[in-house]
Amino acid sequence: MAANEKAQAKTEQAKGKIKEAAGRTTGNERLTAEGRTDQAKGDAREAKEKAKDAFGH
Repeated sequence: MAANEKAQAKTEQAKGKIKEAAGRTTGNERLTAEGRTDQAKGDAREAKEKAKDAFGH
């Protein structure tokens, strides 16, 4: 299950980067903000998984 969570985190981060770049290119501030939010969610999920690994759960 942890590998699946890590993969989801990476996917969210990548999706966020794409959305942010698309938003910047088109001048769409909402899309840029959504991209940043997706990246933050991915970062939080990744941090949670790293913490679980560090504590052996």
